[in-house]
Amino acid sequence: MARRNRRQKLPLDPVETTIESLSHDGRGVARIDGKAVFIDGALAGETVKFLYRKKHSKYDEGRTVDVIHAAVDRVTAKCQHFGVCGGCSLMHMAPAAQLSLKQNTLMEQMTHFGHLAPQQWLDPLIGPLWGYRRKARLGVKHVPKKERVLVGFREKGTPYLALLEQCEVLDPRVGMRLADLGEMIAGLAAYNRIAQIEVAMDDEHVALVFRNLDALSESDQQTLIQFGQDNDFWIYLQSGGPETVTAIWPAAPQLHYAPEVGLTLNFEPDDFTQVNADINQSMIQRAIALLEVSAEDRILDLFCGLGNFSLPLAKRANEVVGVEGDAALVKHAQHNAKLNQLENAIFEQADLTQTALKDYSWAKAGFNKILLDPPRSGAFEVLPQLAELGAQRIVYVSCNPATLARDAGELVHVHGYTLVSAGIMDMFPHTSHVESIAVFVKN
Repeated sequence: MARRNRRQKLPLDPVETTIESLSHDGRGVARIDGKAVFIDGALAGETVKFLYRKKHSKYDEGRTVDVIHAAVDRVTAKCQHFGVCGGCSLMHMAPAAQLSLKQNTLMEQMTHFGHLAPQQWLDPLIGPLWGYRRKARLGVKHVPKKERVLVGFREKGTPYLALLEQCEVLDPRVGMRLADLGEMIAGLAAYNRIAQIEVAMDDEHVALVFRNLDALSESDQQTLIQFGQDNDFWIYLQSGGPETVTAIWPAAPQLHYAPEVGLTLNFEPDDFTQVNADINQSMIQRAIALLEVSAEDRILDLFCGLGNFSLPLAKRANEVVGVEGDAALVKHAQHNAKLNQLENAIFEQADLTQTALKDYSWAKAGFNKILLDPPRSGAFEVLPQLAELGAQRIVYVSCNPATLARDAGELVHVHGYTLVSAGIMDMFPHTSHVESIAVFVKN
């Protein structure tokens, strides 16, 4: 017996509806016959026509094809590829409305997952709206039907690369050169063996790491080098894992950035750094202010990376211990401490999910203040260990408001802290990504 096709047929004609609200990822939410429909490209209060994209048992998905009555927050997207490229989702929304959506997301998550609210909501940190992004991973794909090599981001809702000429949020040194990159790769003998390009920039330099699936010929390498020389790009190859990243021009390049005036941090193109240099500088100053750093403090910086927060803190505190699980980042952080002659910044490799904090010699003297900047999964597993330190003040930087809210609830309801203040930082304008910061004080 043939298996019955359970996939629901999608209506072929546009459907008119009114948008009631926005989801956290910026999609319009409508209700049709009592069922929620999440609609790309629609804003709260609008009347739109949309096409169904997918049907699920509890909700459906669609995309806007016509706006009948526009919201006052609607603007014309600056990028010609908006709606096709999956990189940005909020470019049709006024910047102030984007901030409001992100603030509401953090507030709702705090209520839903943390069952609390801060005593004070901080004003959002804002920076440049365009050309702000200095880190990116660009896909590369030869598409015979289009007779070209595509370089850029994936289409919205598909695994395919979008046909992009430029990117308005990527630093223009690369964002305006996507088509040129594709044309150059198309001229290589290995045009179909370049999988991606890792982009990393500082104020003065652009590093491009070409992920080559096969060894490149001398001729192809010379083409890449010439392209780098002509466009002032540093060229790297990566044939395997991160350890295979190798510069082929110039001989010994070195990226660096200033987290604040008077400090220099060296980094490699595959190291984690914040994508938005302006917001990063403002974020560091806000964290320092919220932590109320003094010359007597011994501070723990957990998930410290290259020392982005650790070294500015060390300029003001008695001692800072930066802890990171990635051995390469610890090594780079130690180098940066020496580079900046900060002997009171100590960096250690540790996985606190495997070994207890109290078992490390560098933790036995205790810490009176803590800064942590965990990955999207948050820091829930290590919160009991941090609470045991009895630190009087904790500043938590987060890239995921849901896990921040969950961890905030744990610190407040279980470990005796008060959530004093919290707020967003617009690290990724025109996307639904929410960067946030919160400060906790011991009761």
